[in-house]
Order: sequence, then structure tokens, then C-alpha cells
Amino acid sequence: MTESVYLHPLTLVSGPQAVEGDAVRLGGSMAYAREFALVLRRDGDVAERIVTTAAALPEAIARLPEAAAREAQRQLANLRKTHAPLQLGGRTIRLDQPQIMGILNVTPDSFSDGGKNDDPEAGRAAAAAMLEAGAAIIDIGGESTRPGAAATFEDEEIRRVAPAVEYCAAMGAAISVDTRRAGVLAAALSAGAHMANDVSALRYDPRSIEVVAEAGCPVVLMHAPGAGEDLHAGGQYADVVSAVFDFLKLARERAVAAGVAEDRIILDPGIGFGKSLGENLALLNALPLFHALGSPLLLGVSRKRMIGALSGEESADQRLAGSIALVVKGMEAGVHLLRVHDVAETVQARNVWRGLRDAALTDFSQLPPL
Repeated sequence: MTESVYLHPLTLVSGPQAVEGDAVRLGGSMAYAREFALVLRRDGDVAERIVTTAAALPEAIARLPEAAAREAQRQLANLRKTHAPLQLGGRTIRLDQPQIMGILNVTPDSFSDGGKNDDPEAGRAAAAAMLEAGAAIIDIGGESTRPGAAATFEDEEIRRVAPAVEYCAAMGAAISVDTRRAGVLAAALSAGAHMANDVSALRYDPRSIEVVAEAGCPVVLMHAPGAGEDLHAGGQYADVVSAVFDFLKLARERAVAAGVAEDRIILDPGIGFGKSLGENLALLNALPLFHALGSPLLLGVSRKRMIGALSGEESADQRLAGSIALVVKGMEAGVHLLRVHDVAETVQARNVWRGLRDAALTDFSQLPPL
């Protein structure tokens, strides 16, 4: 018999003073949770589900079997964990507020921009515009990972990515490279990149985990069911939320065991990768749970197919409003990094959201009199 426990934040509030301090700040973000579901699973089935408030959590945890209680305590500590800023070259990226990662695809077959940034001059202009609009990080990708995309050879991916890294580095940008190939990652880091974003969670190329550990760079570990060429293969889940949580927990442990520092790891639930519309929606509604893994969170939902599925099958370049809706969902859940195509519009949405949240956190009228 196997037992596993999951500490789900349920009720999010605008700030601790709204509930007389009975709230947990999630992952050092601007999101707070008051009510929680403590879920115990045995052999995959829900054996017990306790709904409680933050103040009563210790008592609820004490009711669990000993091993499950220890794991629940670890998850509670992780929920309360404050993450240090990312130091990416000369830029310091604070994680106490949502930060925007701009997508720079330098592929001829990108699902969202049709390869318009494959030309160096166009790519340079796009990167400069994203930085000016407020992107904290530029994420450069040289391989399309959409379903059915043709495989990209390592040399070709390097040919696409390295020049883009160089011109972004010349702008002083904080640079992430979106690749699952160790050779591409090593070349990008040599060219001036600061961070790895691996959609295979360092599984596709066995050398990648060594490159990350040796470089000491931050790395995004994303959930995708496929470990081979097709990242979308094998997406069958009894419970997608628990499955993705368990996958990311193991991916994190594997990276740490290989020498990657815990504070260098960022986790991404992989929206759209080998998941149905219903499964994507379940993950988005459960985003606060993933703070219990103890790492900063990244969310990539920009222009995803699920937006079209929910709103008349608009083409990828007509999904801005849906992308913003999902980004706000991520901010409400305390996601630290938001990977998007439309930087200026997302930064505006973030700034308005932050204004609302700042006002709520400084509204002392809700506090009881002394």
C-alpha cells in the first residue's frame, strides 16, 4: 500500500488582514490562502479529505499517519517559503511579485508567430520591444514543441539560438534558453544566456542535467508526459493534478541528487503538453497546490490551444484576451514567472492587478481596533 498527501490551498484572500491573520502567504508571492484541503491518497484513491483553515492546519496534520504527517508538514513549510531573487547576469529578478518572461521564438515554424523572428533583425527588434515594455527575462527558443512538429537537429537549433542569445546579451537582457538538448544549452550559456528552460525536465538528453549542475544556472523543469521526441505522448492520468505534482516532485529530487542546487530550480506544470482541455483546466484551478513543492513557479499559457477551444477556435494570433485571463489566474495563484508572447499587454494587466493587490494589502480598515 502506498500513501501520498497533498496540501491544497482552497480559498484565496486579498491579504491576511482580511481574515484577521488566518492566512498563509504562498511561496513568498502576493497570494494568500485561508482554507486548505488536506488530501490523503492510498494507492491513488482518496482515503481522507480534511478541509480546514490555516490556524487549524497543525491539528489536522496531526491526525494523519506518521509518514503522511511529516510530508504534510514539509508541504506546509514549502507553502510558506520565501524564494530568493534570481540573479541573471547583471539583472536581479525579484520573486515577491509576478514577473514577465517574454517569448522570442527563432524558429521558421512557430505555432504563434509564423517564424517572423527567424530573421535576426526582426528578432532583435522584437527582443528590444519586449525589454522596453517591461519583460524581466527573454526566453529564446529554437525548436517548435507543438504537437506534430518536425524534429530539429542540434546543430540547426544552435545556429538559430546562439545569434539571438548574443544580440539579447548585448542589450543587457536576462536570458533564458528554451531547449531540451545539452549541446544547445551549453552553446547558449557560452554565448551569454543565464538560465535553462527544459520542457522535458532534463529527461530528453541525459547530458543536460550535468550541464545545468556544472553551470550552476537556474533551470525550469516542466511537466510533459513524453520523454522522447514526442513530448505529448502518453498523457493518460487517473488524476492529472496529483500526477503532475508527483512528476515535478520527482524531477526536482532527481535534479538535486545530480548536483543542481535547490534554490536554482523553477517548476512548470506544462499546460497544453499531453493534456486534454479538462485536464488543463483542472491544473489551472489547482495552481496554488504547486507551491507545496518548495520551488518558484512558472506558467506558460500564452496563446495556447485551450483558449481557442473555449472561445470559438480563434487562431493563435487572436488569443490575447484569453491569454490575459489565464495570466491573471496565475497571478491570483501566486505564480512567480509568466511566460508570454504579448509582453506590453501582459505587463499592463500585471501592473493593474498589482495595484489592486497593493491596495488590499495596505487597507488597514479591515483590522479590528486595538
